[in-house]
Amino acid sequence: MQPQPSQPPLPAPPRIIENSLGMKFVRVPAGEFLMGSDESPEALAQDYPQYERKRLADLADEAPVHRVRITRPFYLGQHEVTVGQFRQFVAASGYIPESIADGTGGYGYNPAYDPAKSARGDAFEGRDPKYSWRNPGFAQDDTHPVLNVTWNDAVAMSQWLSKQEGHTYRLPSEAEWEYACRAGSRTRYPGGNNPQSLLQTANIFDADAAKNWPAWQAYALPGHDGYAFTAPVGSFKPNALGLYDMLGNAWEWTADWHDENYYARSPLNDPQGPADGTVRVRRGGSWHTWALYARCSYRNWNSPQTRYTLVGMRLLREVDEAGN
Repeated sequence: MQPQPSQPPLPAPPRIIENSLGMKFVRVPAGEFLMGSDESPEALAQDYPQYERKRLADLADEAPVHRVRITRPFYLGQHEVTVGQFRQFVAASGYIPESIADGTGGYGYNPAYDPAKSARGDAFEGRDPKYSWRNPGFAQDDTHPVLNVTWNDAVAMSQWLSKQEGHTYRLPSEAEWEYACRAGSRTRYPGGNNPQSLLQTANIFDADAAKNWPAWQAYALPGHDGYAFTAPVGSFKPNALGLYDMLGNAWEWTADWHDENYYARSPLNDPQGPADGTVRVRRGGSWHTWALYARCSYRNWNSPQTRYTLVGMRLLREVDEAGN
């Protein structure tokens, strides 16, 4: 009888801690990875044939692919920050989110709004005081990712948690974010290169969402993920590290300023992004994001004051000197 191949070892269960707001964090080990993408427009066109060439060419800030070493382990939110967790923060801290503090509101979904008739052609109506983290224009409960939060709101929540708990909370660097998203993979998505793999792992722009934007039907992922808007966090399969919704559901702020040429001079160890800039990087795509823009390597950006019905956050907690 031929010997049977041995069963590969099962991955170790993620090490998870929980904080005072009920936020769970997964320990991400130190390590190295290849950051970015150098796929040519021609290579991308094979799997994204409906996209204009300009869209495929406008991804140069993902290159060059470069080696990055994350020298310290960290804890990353297992989920995006939820409406309920943000509500607890606001109530306990007295913090007034920017969309309310400056009186201009945020963005939201309005079925009567026509992007083609707006000055900017934006997919959503706003800014308008009726929209904020409390109201993105569609129903959410406390288990959904909070939206319409600015980069400054995310930093304020991190600082408050740090003071309350005696541990350092912050936004992940762009490198930490992509390292955690890839979870050891080198493919476009944690589940492979095929955009269809997202139906199992991510809430993005598919047939369910496209019914509200028929003009963009061609860019919808064929198939149904069951959600026309946001989903409760953790509704899809986690990646190999046990992290949920790293792609889709809500864009996530990172700590870094954006510079399209930064990768060419990025240091090997723990890159922190440019020293200054005008816009902060957000990563991961949202429930309204087309598959091309929900890849692990894709980079987008907004001003720190931006509040939008697709943008939320995921926080990082640093490992302390005792290793906790």
